[in-house]
Amino acid sequence: MHESPSQPLLTIVTSKDPQTQLMALILTNAAMQKGAKPRILLCSAAGDLALKAPPASATAPLAPKGMSPQKLLQNLMANGVAVEVCAIYLPNRSLDKAALLDGIGVAMPDAVAEYILLENQKFLNF
Repeated sequence: MHESPSQPLLTIVTSKDPQTQLMALILTNAAMQKGAKPRILLCSAAGDLALKAPPASATAPLAPKGMSPQKLLQNLMANGVAVEVCAIYLPNRSLDKAALLDGIGVAMPDAVAEYILLENQKFLNF
């Protein structure tokens, strides 16, 4: 098993609602600012945030700060947060890894299971 970060946080986003997606990422960002070591797993409709050509809802700015879910996701990645889509996301959309933004991976169940089992693991699920 890998070495445990001091406060591992796994954020799992499945919602297609952009406000829910953005709030999940806002809370993940806030937790990171407080010392958490987040990892983000995008499944189902939320996987669309990871696409180079996402739906308009992923890039539309939301109040109050004019941030879109995809832009905040990219900011988190720029700050070292690992982002992955579920292993079944791409095959069920007839897409391959080339459809994903640079730096976004495909989560392998064994690796995610190891992360889930880390001591002191916290979860956010949206």
